[in-house]
Amino acid sequence: MTSNTDTLVIGLVSVSDRASGGVYQDLGLPALQDWLARALTTPYRVETRLIADERAQIEATLTELVDVARCHLVLTTGGTGPARRDVTPEATLAIGTKEMPGFGEQMRQISLHFVPTAILSRQTAVIRETADHAALVLNLPGQPKAIAETLGGLKDAAGATLVGGIFAAVPYCVDLIGGPYMETDPAVCKAFRPKSALRPQP
Repeated sequence: MTSNTDTLVIGLVSVSDRASGGVYQDLGLPALQDWLARALTTPYRVETRLIADERAQIEATLTELVDVARCHLVLTTGGTGPARRDVTPEATLAIGTKEMPGFGEQMRQISLHFVPTAILSRQTAVIRETADHAALVLNLPGQPKAIAETLGGLKDAAGATLVGGIFAAVPYCVDLIGGPYMETDPAVCKAFRPKSALRPQP
């Protein structure tokens, strides 16, 4: 498995026919990069990809990011609705070795606080494992506002958490699959680990 002293590598994939074709500017990758910059206190580097809604291309991109670029975490945005061209979940499941359905369930719970059509979203998550490496691959919504909400959760006016965001569980999941120890800014997203898995703060 990957040494947990390695630099954290995060893959970011925006799936959009129109953005990848230059019809309009992609908003997914900047939204992901902005949220991670605010949330993570652990040093990391990113690998970004902007691709069309083609299942074979999505599968190849996710596989390359995990197997070749050695990402520990891959976040996708776009292509998770019910339309004919929305195939990101199918591609994600195809490259995974373990399905992690809880992430998609929680994302829909968060989004249902805003729109009833959240039940139409099909975000999922998987672990992809090779002989000496593993990564968590997460599908996220396509809209920047929804990306921030699903990652960080919902807070009331006083800053108390109403609904937990999915990223709170990501660092411990990456621990369990042999990745680097990730730490977050609690003001943005407080990572949860069992007491036995916590490390002393420097």
